[in-house]
Amino acid sequence: MSRQTAAHRQEVFPVSPIQSRPKRILLSTVSSDSHTWNLVFLQLLLQESGYEVTNLGPCVPDAELIEQVRVQRPDAVVISSVNGHGHLDGRRLIRKLRADSDPALSTVPVMIGGKLGIQGAGQPHLADELVAEGFDAVFTDGADPAEFGTALRRMTAHRPEITGAAA
Repeated sequence: MSRQTAAHRQEVFPVSPIQSRPKRILLSTVSSDSHTWNLVFLQLLLQESGYEVTNLGPCVPDAELIEQVRVQRPDAVVISSVNGHGHLDGRRLIRKLRADSDPALSTVPVMIGGKLGIQGAGQPHLADELVAEGFDAVFTDGADPAEFGTALRRMTAHRPEITGAAA
């Protein structure tokens, strides 16, 4: 890894104090997104930053992602989409998660990012709409990568110990 890349990673995820256990991240795309390199990159970035990552891969049906949240009890869910339809599939997914009576689903921090609309940066309203639907953070085209690391640390910093199947 080049020094420039390592330095950039430090900007996105500065070293934090040692935690009692690694924070668990469930990483996925939306059901219509077949791209994988974005997931590979995010998985490596998160793992190198001390997170334990389960990468569900591309084209994950809503029901499968919801079941994995229920079973794994992650500290956060990260959704990456680059096909331009993330706002549509993401909206449907977050509604299902937030409507569930299981606190593991209704309260887990969820962020979405990438190319969420087909008009790219020409759709700034998408972030506000997705937050209104229930996402804790939204990162659209051109977002500052350091904000991703900051938001994830903030969302997982005070999460209670995991209970249930993955504990």
